[in-house]
Amino acid sequence: DIIIKRTIESFLSDLQADSRKIFIRRYWYMCSVKEIAEEYSISESKVCVSLYRTRESLRKKLEEEGIAV
Repeated sequence: DIIIKRTIESFLSDLQADSRKIFIRRYWYMCSVKEIAEEYSISESKVCVSLYRTRESLRKKLEEEGIAV
């Protein structure tokens, strides 16, 4: 659906670069948390927290746009 696509594109473009990179590596390239942590030299915990916060922000954005989650 074009509305969902535009909403997600807008959401991703508004994210901070680090959060966007982590989110895309995990959910587009299907990298493990461990791989992402190693690639960016951060802890696995930091990756998990970033992913959680980004998912929550995306959920809120979709709800604001009237898209059921």
